[in-house]
Amino acid sequence: MKLLMIYCERFAYRPRLKTRDEAPDGQAGAAQDVVVGMIHVEPTDLDPQGTGVKAKVVTRLVKHLKWLARKNDTRRVVLHSFSHLAEEKADAGAGSAIFQQARQRLVDADYEVAETPYGYFNDLDLQAPGHPLARVFKNF
Repeated sequence: MKLLMIYCERFAYRPRLKTRDEAPDGQAGAAQDVVVGMIHVEPTDLDPQGTGVKAKVVTRLVKHLKWLARKNDTRRVVLHSFSHLAEEKADAGAGSAIFQQARQRLVDADYEVAETPYGYFNDLDLQAPGHPLARVFKNF
């Protein structure tokens, strides 16, 4: 998995182009004081037996998002599918499963969680401060 996290003072999104026919209608949204996780799911994030997602991948994703949220004194997270951080990517169903599991774990830990519409290219509007813990990249 590749994960680009950006702490944003303001983050807004609006669905622009539907890329998956089965995607539900996407809704626009916005958040303030939020960590945005731009997530690229790779084939190696999946269980080799084809039974789904490796549990440790979701655990590490949630751990990194919570860490950056704590460093920026927020309890808000936005999950954003960003399959442009590496050449190989997992199929969309796997990515969706990871998002669902990560979302549930974050909600269970009392985080406010939003997701940009999955299966769309979205217009993004972000305002990120220029400090060392505003942008963090992880490869795991």
